[in-house]
Amino acid sequence: MTTALIALGALLALVVVLGLWVAGIYNKLVDLRNRFKNAFAQIDVQLKRRYDLIPNLVEVAKGYMKHESSTLEAVIKARNIALAASQAAAANPADANAMKGLLSAEAGLGGALSRLMVVSEQYPDLKANTNMLQLTEELTSTENKVSFARQAYNDSVMTFNTAREVFPSVIFAGMFGFLPAELFKIDDPTERNAPKVSFT
Repeated sequence: MTTALIALGALLALVVVLGLWVAGIYNKLVDLRNRFKNAFAQIDVQLKRRYDLIPNLVEVAKGYMKHESSTLEAVIKARNIALAASQAAAANPADANAMKGLLSAEAGLGGALSRLMVVSEQYPDLKANTNMLQLTEELTSTENKVSFARQAYNDSVMTFNTAREVFPSVIFAGMFGFLPAELFKIDDPTERNAPKVSFT
């Protein structure tokens, strides 16, 4: 009977130790997932700031670019698509499809803004407008903040993905629903350049 109790006690201790070990793995993955979600929230703040600046930029440009309504409409349309994609990604940054949708929408918005800036070069009065200068400066500053926030997010995603892929976490990550997170990256090399917004 004593041997049976010792064996039962050892088995119980082993189960407790294994349970605590698995709980530690789970808690670490939760912590890292929350970190990359928080990092995405920082990107989201800057993207919203940019989305708020764009309609103001278009309104100032409208006064000077009356014959360029299709360019202005394309910027607003791209902005609205990017805003909707950003909201979908913010709801669940771990959703790879939502992140890919955001990346695609951001690429479209970047292209539309670039076209607007190229066309606006033909309007010297617009380039000299104080409001336009201020808005483009704020937009440039926001683009820089987005870049820094994206770098922090990608670092957090890499840490999370690495933690879920290493042994022994890889055994439990799938069981607990920890799917790989998507990096905020730009695949097309031509899209890597930030839209030029300088009027100086």
